Amino acid sequence: MAIVDVTVIPIGTQTPSVSTYVADIQRILKNYEEQGKIRYQLTPMNTLIEGELPVLFEVVQAIHEAPFNKGIQRVATNIRIDDRRDVKRKMEDKVNRVNELLEQ
Repeated sequence: MAIVDVTVIPIGTQTPSVSTYVADIQRILKNYEEQGKIRYQLTPMNTLIEGELPVLFEVVQAIHEAPFNKGIQRVATNIRIDDRRDVKRKMEDKVNRVNELLEQ
């Protein structure tokens, strides 16, 4: 299982706000999650997506396309992948482990 940290940046919007584009992307992610393909978490600066790597690439392409579907002519998407194959861990497992260490 892999985790992708992704930020989709629509360029050339009418206003500085991009929340409507973020909401569109979250709807796409919710659909994938409801199908049982991924888990995701919105943060103030990005979105974390957890799943099998081939599916994550499909999801990233889908959310990269979302601003184009609203008429945007340029989109920059930043992707960072954490693909650990020796153990199966979820997003919250990584955070919980750090919190455990902080309590020692």
